[in-house]
Amino acid sequence: MRCFVRSLCRFRGLPVLLLFVAITAFGQDQPSSEQAPTQQAPAGQAPTEKAPAAKIPDGPAPPIPTIAKPPALVDPNGPAISLQTSEPLFDIAVVLNECGYDQDLENSDPLRQHIRDEVNQYLQGSAVARDARDKVCNYIAGHRLGNAGHDLAQYVSLALYTTPPPELKPSVELPDLPPDSTQVVEILPLLRAFVEATELHAIWAANRAAYEDEVAKLHDPLTKMILATNVYLKMPTSGYDGRRFIVVVEPMLAPSETNARVYGTDYVVVASPVKGVINMQQVRHTYLHYEIEPLLYARATTMDRMLPLLKTVRNAPLDYTFRSDIVALVIESLIRAVEARTFDTGIAEVKTTSDARFANMQQQTKARNAYVQAVAAARQKVVDTDMSQGYVLTQYYYDQLIGFEQHSASLKESIGEMVYGMDVETEMSRAKHVQFAETGSSDVVSHAPRQLLGLDLAEMKLIKGDTAGAQQLAQQALAQKSGDPAYADYILGQTALMSGNMEEAQTRFGDAVRLSKDPRTLAWAHIYLGRIHDVEEDRDEAVAEYKAALTVRDGQADTKQAAEKGLKQPFALPHSGGADNDAAPTKPQ
Repeated sequence: MRCFVRSLCRFRGLPVLLLFVAITAFGQDQPSSEQAPTQQAPAGQAPTEKAPAAKIPDGPAPPIPTIAKPPALVDPNGPAISLQTSEPLFDIAVVLNECGYDQDLENSDPLRQHIRDEVNQYLQGSAVARDARDKVCNYIAGHRLGNAGHDLAQYVSLALYTTPPPELKPSVELPDLPPDSTQVVEILPLLRAFVEATELHAIWAANRAAYEDEVAKLHDPLTKMILATNVYLKMPTSGYDGRRFIVVVEPMLAPSETNARVYGTDYVVVASPVKGVINMQQVRHTYLHYEIEPLLYARATTMDRMLPLLKTVRNAPLDYTFRSDIVALVIESLIRAVEARTFDTGIAEVKTTSDARFANMQQQTKARNAYVQAVAAARQKVVDTDMSQGYVLTQYYYDQLIGFEQHSASLKESIGEMVYGMDVETEMSRAKHVQFAETGSSDVVSHAPRQLLGLDLAEMKLIKGDTAGAQQLAQQALAQKSGDPAYADYILGQTALMSGNMEEAQTRFGDAVRLSKDPRTLAWAHIYLGRIHDVEEDRDEAVAEYKAALTVRDGQADTKQAAEKGLKQPFALPHSGGADNDAAPTKPQ
């Protein structure tokens, strides 16, 4: 590799990947306490000492846009966490109720039956409305699935990506819809006809106050759950990184069915309240996914050493995802460990008082110890159940969380040690001795995949480290004039960094700045240019780029932090020790 700028001549021995990491990383003011994993020597051999490696940041370095398009109900300027209603979901739920969907009707909120009665009364007086109902019901009957839960889920997915009436059209192109919803997307013209014929919008408006009342009742319990969860994880609820957690209330659905979906960075839970109560346990489970998944996906590449664990769960009653994806198995195991550590056992707490006499104190201590043992036994029983269902790392993380609770460090700060410190051989041995149950429990959260094409596929290849593949697809997009040319240049800038071509990277980021209309891409292109200028010891140009990034105002905290850090001090390549350890995160929508 030739030495293409003078200040880099001092770093000729640096690996090309380390150079890329150094340029794309931005550090915190304090060094991280997280250490890279220590490789174990084979049995019978002494461990080999290695020179300290530069800290490679966890997770995808480039600030690239999320893959999945957000649902229609997502407000780009809205809060990170929200509680909402959805008229398209209401319309589809009403149609399902008219077409034989009676699940949990007797246990539902009275509002469900009230709206059914209103719709039926209107249908009795309108032949046109009845004809529209019959057509949509015939469609639903012809698209039933063998599983009632999956049958409902496909319509819920479609509703979340449907624009409000009167349009009631998909909010994204067909390839961007959740896969299950594409099976029933042709219901929308029939739904529009039904909504118009029954004047369903008027019924929605008449019952809007009742829906808002349900939302109001759920506000405090949901807030309490979120605060309590974040207190346990020692993670703040403030701040916004482009991800969203949305709870959608729909009383027309069965209260026993909670539909949770992950669309890119948007986590959506659809729940049916009964007098202001929903299944908060399943909502919390989804919220734990929202908080924990980014921490573990950022360390996905370090989990390759855990892949042998998948062999131990081949016969477990797990969904295919958990038997084939080690990261998914790790995430679910950790979440279940958190739930086991925090669930309400229902055992009355026993406390000791400092003013009791000696004899009474002995009794109190004995009672307290009995209480602690009973709680521990109840929680261990939950762990044993999770292990028997195939979540074989639950015990490991449960034990780790006991120590985590004794210290002030947050889960974000502690998760690296938990992941890197795992003795895989020990956990494999433990998993081999687990007696798996005949049946298991599916995760309430469903991730919506989609086939990636063009620049979406290029960005995924970049995340996975396939530089050549990402470069080829980005160049193809430019040649065929498909996709955003500015973002194609942006990807090519990053692939140039990874291949050690700083001059090409500078040109590509410059083209991205010139062409881009996306604030996020534009701001980060300026930041990368600033870092390149800093490495070239051209401080004036670097400062100008950092200031330009702040001027873009893409509204994301990481952009502001990176640009302001560049203004305070020049970006520098690492010396023999660590590099800055925070990578620019995946760019949200």
